[in-house]
Amino acid sequence: MKFLQLTDTHFVPPGEKLYGRDPRRTLNAAVADINAHHGDAELLVVTGDLTHWGEPDAFANLAQALAPLSMPVELLIGNHDARDVFARYFPDQGRDANGFVQSVRETAAGPFIFLDTVLAGTHAGHYCDTRCAWLAETLASLGDREVFLFMHHPPFDTGIPASDNIGLQQKNAFRQVIEPHRHRIRHLFYGHVHRPICGSWLGIPTSTLRAINHQVWLDMESAKLRGSFEPPAYGVIQVADDRVVVHFHDFMDASEKFDLHDSPWDDWSRRRPHP
Repeated sequence: MKFLQLTDTHFVPPGEKLYGRDPRRTLNAAVADINAHHGDAELLVVTGDLTHWGEPDAFANLAQALAPLSMPVELLIGNHDARDVFARYFPDQGRDANGFVQSVRETAAGPFIFLDTVLAGTHAGHYCDTRCAWLAETLASLGDREVFLFMHHPPFDTGIPASDNIGLQQKNAFRQVIEPHRHRIRHLFYGHVHRPICGSWLGIPTSTLRAINHQVWLDMESAKLRGSFEPPAYGVIQVADDRVVVHFHDFMDASEKFDLHDSPWDDWSRRRPHP
């Protein structure tokens, strides 16, 4: 199976800009690149912060931008989004019995579990007792099947203090839900951090990637978030029985592309033929 990940689109109403840039322009480029090169993907997952301020016009703008995609889209909400406004513009996205944007989707690679870590009025991540109970019940209902988790806020510290301060607040409670099932969670995908990060948590492989409009600079000392305009990316994930491979694609990179075997700069190839 192949699927895609985008994160932190931070959309604003049409005609407006965010930090001097139009997120729609960048997402349009991502959608065009995806349709041109990865139209065979089964799914695109956007891991939260769909908008910057949660305005209706921003959600409408995002819906229009995503419409040309050739595959289904699963949307998570983030701390910049408004749950009720989101529901009006994306009514087909899954919600649990308590109204949280949480659901399970069956895929060729197994169940994908989408989580809602949003608490209105704060940028920090929250996963309340009600949501913990939903996740525990969901994991138990799937028996011994391997699953994939998707959430906006990471459930662990990343080493970037300004980001970690607004990470998931109920880390211990979330960990208690996850630990009995850690052996069958193949990968955890998250957003929020605006940086390419890979690693593991409780032995579970984890990853996130750069955002669409703006990034967070790698600063492991400051208590303030520092922004940057490093290039945006989307993830191309390939899943097989024996592996999960995550590619980070800088789709707007304008540097020269060339054949490594035939390049005039490849001095080694002139001294020794390639096998």
